[in-house]
Amino acid sequence: MRILDWKTLSAGERRAALARPVQAARNDVETIAREVIANVRAGGDEAVRAYTRRFDGAELQSLAVSAEEFTQAERALSPEQQSALERAIDNVERFHRAQTPDSLTVETMPGVRCERVIRPISAVGLYVPAGSAPLPSAVVMLAVPARIAGCPRRVLCTPPGRDGRAHPAVLVAARLCGIETLFKVGGAQAIAAMAYGTETLPKVDKIFGPGNAWVTAAKQAVAADPAGAACDMPAGPSEVLVIADESARADFVAADLLAQAEHDPQAQAILVTPSPTLAAAVAAAVASQTRALSRRAILAQSLAGSRCIVVGDLESALDVANEYAAEHLILEVREPRRWLEKVASAGSVFLGAWSPEPMGDYCSGTNHVLPTYGYARAYSGLSVLDFVKRITVQELSPAGLRALGPVAVSLARLEGLDAHAGAVTRRLAAIANDEANDDAAAPPAGSGA
Repeated sequence: MRILDWKTLSAGERRAALARPVQAARNDVETIAREVIANVRAGGDEAVRAYTRRFDGAELQSLAVSAEEFTQAERALSPEQQSALERAIDNVERFHRAQTPDSLTVETMPGVRCERVIRPISAVGLYVPAGSAPLPSAVVMLAVPARIAGCPRRVLCTPPGRDGRAHPAVLVAARLCGIETLFKVGGAQAIAAMAYGTETLPKVDKIFGPGNAWVTAAKQAVAADPAGAACDMPAGPSEVLVIADESARADFVAADLLAQAEHDPQAQAILVTPSPTLAAAVAAAVASQTRALSRRAILAQSLAGSRCIVVGDLESALDVANEYAAEHLILEVREPRRWLEKVASAGSVFLGAWSPEPMGDYCSGTNHVLPTYGYARAYSGLSVLDFVKRITVQELSPAGLRALGPVAVSLARLEGLDAHAGAVTRRLAAIANDEANDDAAAPPAGSGA
């Protein structure tokens, strides 16, 4: 890993030091994704099967996972593996159940009642990639909040292997999370099938889950189409930024950097430290630990885009971290909670030497579907809120409209919207007329009636 001295870098060099890897051939990716979407919309299941043959090398008779495949998947996992999945699901459930939003009612003024009611999204699509490793943890992170939110239809898609089967760990995790509708479909074709529906796959309203460049491009394309489906958040390759001071263990920091760098050739791992000694020790530990890891070919590429940055102090380190807006931010410093209030932009934060990032990936309880590529400046990690709609309601009494209506009329006329004003003034006139009639019908004062 390269070691850079932040103090000596120009503004341009600092921007370059925090630049993400360029996602190659973006135009080609978008073109292919749109072509896949168009063909799946036109050809349905047959187009999906054709792309599965082409991209996954699998010949599928049925796109849906059968009951027998679920049963075989459960036999394929050891009791220890199933127990680990159950423990992770329990922790994720505990943390996410606490996020369930409440309805609310506020009387903003007499006779004017405003409410917010919560409704689940009716149909959600959950995408779980396969790639070079199965991701049952992604099933947990998507399916648990969807279940807590009460989404009635939860459809999960995951690519098959060349044998035409989904990975057993993904199937077991899905079953444990209450997912019954699961299809062996991956890539942009899965996104298109869920967004528009096919003979077999039902259409959904919103699609969740990580994926490669083609999946991301397809999600963005269908989200821009009113006939398609919304998507959870934009995404790029995985990343981590570690802030460490001289108290940190170099082998721990190196292990944290490698844990993210092994995801993908474009993954990025950055250390920011005020200690030049630690930076040198971490760079050496990264090289040493890499030699024993199975994904050395991936690490050789991702570490080329990673770096150690030496800053003057921890205040400067937090400034760098907020500018970078990392998906994962690890604070391996003395009194890490003291520095948490300085964090303005990050997907998920890990405090102290005993909070390695993989705990959040798998089982601490927080969600690992997080904004990457700098999107943490404006986006949050996945939560139950993403699976519900927050609908506002208002109800005015005649007295409330009489008191507040003139304000709406004044603002509507200020904007030059006559019909807006008219919808209110007609009612105000009706209220005034009713009150005049009531006054006329009332007996005179002192008449003894």
